[in-house]
Amino acid sequence: MNKLHPLAAAIALATLPLTAEATNGYFTHGNSIKAQGMAGVSYAMAHDSISVASNPAALTALGDQLDLGVTWFKPERDARISGNPAFNGQYDGNGDKSFWIPELGFSRQHSERLAYGVAMYANGGMNTSYANNPYAGAGATGDAGVDLSQLFVTSSVGYRLTERHSVGVGLTYVYQMFEARGVNGPAFESMSSNPAALSDNGHDSSDGFGLKLGWQGQVTDTLTLAASWSSKIKTDSFSDYRGLFAEQGGFDVPETYGLGFAWQMNPQWTLAGDWQRINYSDVASVGNPLIPITQLGQDNGSGFGWQDINVYKLGVSYDWSSRLTFRAGYSYADQPVPSSETFFNILAPGVVQEHVSLGASWRPSPAQELTFAYTRALEESVEGNGSLAAFGGGEADLSMSQDILGLAWSYRF
Repeated sequence: MNKLHPLAAAIALATLPLTAEATNGYFTHGNSIKAQGMAGVSYAMAHDSISVASNPAALTALGDQLDLGVTWFKPERDARISGNPAFNGQYDGNGDKSFWIPELGFSRQHSERLAYGVAMYANGGMNTSYANNPYAGAGATGDAGVDLSQLFVTSSVGYRLTERHSVGVGLTYVYQMFEARGVNGPAFESMSSNPAALSDNGHDSSDGFGLKLGWQGQVTDTLTLAASWSSKIKTDSFSDYRGLFAEQGGFDVPETYGLGFAWQMNPQWTLAGDWQRINYSDVASVGNPLIPITQLGQDNGSGFGWQDINVYKLGVSYDWSSRLTFRAGYSYADQPVPSSETFFNILAPGVVQEHVSLGASWRPSPAQELTFAYTRALEESVEGNGSLAAFGGGEADLSMSQDILGLAWSYRF
C-alpha cells in the first residue's frame, strides 16, 4: 500500500474543527482510543504514539508507527434552580448535542536507545448551550453557555537508559479557543472590572508552551512502573474576556502528574492502573471561588471555585489471539465542583466522577490495527449548598453524564 506521509496526515487532521470535552473536570479521561478502552490507563503502557500525551517515555517501546483516531463525544448537561423566584427553573444545556474530537500521532525508532515522536490531541474542554438563559433573573439576555476547546501538540524524545528503564521529555504546545454567551446584564456587569470584555464577544484564542517528563521501568519480568509530570502551561490571555477571567483573561493549563503500573499476569492478561493529580486550584480563573465576590477579571478575581482532584484508573487487557485484543476499565475522580459553587458552574458543569469503558483492537495484517472504545461516564449530580447566597438565596443543582465512542487506525512501518 502507499504510505501516508506524517506531515500530510497532520495537515489533514488540523483542518478538522476544534471540539470540546469534559470528563475528569475538563480534562479527557484518556488521550488515545486504546487508553480510552481501559478508562484512560496509560502511564505504564505503550499503547500507541499518542501515549506521549501521558508519558513520553513510552516512545522507546513503540517503533515506527502512525496513529489516526477520532472520538464522538455526547454529553448530557442539566441544571435546576429552586428557592429563588428570580432564577427558578429547569435548564437544559444541550443546545450543542455532540462533538467530534480528532487525534494523530507518529513515532520513530531512531536507534536502539533513542526514539522520537509527535502527537496531536485534545486534552480538555467544555461546552454548554442554554437556549433558556439560567441568568435571565439577573437581567442577562440571549442564550447562555461557554465553548472551551484545547488542542495540544507534544513533540517528544524517549531514551532507553538500560534494557529495562526508559525516560522521556516532551515539549507541549497548546492552542485554545473560548467563547462565553449570556453572562451579561446589569448584575454581572456590576461584578466585572471590564464589562465590555465580559460576555458575547465571539471566540477568542490563546496559546502557550509546557514541558512533560516521564519514566517507565520494568522492575521485574512481569511488572512495569511509571511516573509522569506535565508542567503548568502559562498561556497568553483571552483579551476579549479579560472582564470575566481572573488575571485579565488568564486561563492557564493546570499542572498534572501521576504514577502507574502494568502487571502482565500471564501471556494473555495485563492488569494496569494509574493515579493522576490535576491541580485546578493553581489557575486563578478556575480555582478562585465566586463567593466572596471580588470583581471578575481582577488579578485575584472571582472564578469557578474548582478544587484539585485525584483520578484513580484501573484497566485490563486480554490478548484473545495474535489478531484480537479486548480491553475494559473503570475510573473514579474526586469532585472538582464544590456544592457552594454550583450557580456559576451552570456554565461549566464538569461534575462527572465515574467512567466505565470497553474496547478492542483487531489486526488484519502485521502492519495495520483497528481499535474501538466505548465509555459511559455515569450520571453525577452536585446539589447546591449556599450557592445563591449572594443572589437572594436558593440553590442550583448540576448534573452530567456522557457517552464516548472512539475509533482509531494504526500503521506500523
